[in-house]
Amino acid sequence: MTHVVTPRTARVARATNETIVEVVLDLDGTGRAEIATGIGFYDHMLTALARHARFDLELRCKGDLIVDDHHTTEDCALALGQALDEALGDRRGIERFGHAYAPLDEALARVVVDLSGRPWPKVNLGLRRERIGEMSCECIEHVFRSLAMSVRCALHVDVLEGDNDHHRAEAAFKACAVALRRAVARGGGADIPSTKGVL
Repeated sequence: MTHVVTPRTARVARATNETIVEVVLDLDGTGRAEIATGIGFYDHMLTALARHARFDLELRCKGDLIVDDHHTTEDCALALGQALDEALGDRRGIERFGHAYAPLDEALARVVVDLSGRPWPKVNLGLRRERIGEMSCECIEHVFRSLAMSVRCALHVDVLEGDNDHHRAEAAFKACAVALRRAVARGGGADIPSTKGVL
């Protein structure tokens, strides 16, 4: 009997008066990314996330950047989280838990994730600058919180070391990527990894 592996893909469109976001996601990809948010540093971070999570990700956004970067960064994170949630389906057979440390030169980040179905973000980046490129540092933290809420996961992000805010932020995204890659991995079982029987 041949075992059929179900594709874990999603396509999400999110449109408001502030942004139009389109996401195409494949959890079992190779890390290919095509990102266009209108914010260069955000594109860089989402590209790193896709690459190190080994997700194939297309994400495009037209947002009200004439106002500021808040709506664009938040809505992209929410749409990406929704795509992750949809691609996971009932979360049957996944590892569920993932953790990773990622350094970038002097910076070191730790991320722990539980794809529990219960959103709980805890984010400590310790960024000191107001902006990195065209992205405000407060929005970087908000991206992780929005992602956790939309994926419905517990997400703990802590930057433990680092003098350079670019390095601190990028280490956090890379650690998040590796933790997610481990959490979404198929563990070979057919059960939902919860004593409740549902995630």
